[in-house]
Amino acid sequence: MQFALIIREAAEDFARRSDPAYRDGWVAYSKALAQAGIMTGGAGLTAPETGTIVRRKGEDHDVQDGPYPEGKEQLGGFYLIEVPDIDTALEWATRVPISDKGSVEVRPRLQM
Repeated sequence: MQFALIIREAAEDFARRSDPAYRDGWVAYSKALAQAGIMTGGAGLTAPETGTIVRRKGEDHDVQDGPYPEGKEQLGGFYLIEVPDIDTALEWATRVPISDKGSVEVRPRLQM
């Protein structure tokens, strides 16, 4: 089964990305996924203020620079992994090097 590990980070976590010690944890985790042969994709995302939101307004669209709406956590990135079951996906999610202000959502990939 494929699962997305959806990483949400606090504003201060985005600021820490230039810290080698913080970055090294993410590099090590990514390498562990690759070495286990379960990573099928993923990417880190730039800070929320670089985003743009497009909302449908009837037949038109409204475009706003981000982040919008404000929140304690913002989408920081994601991993796509292929593992036998949800329990294994959750085991890997507990190893994500998030701070105590972040979170990881584990969600099965929609099969089309």
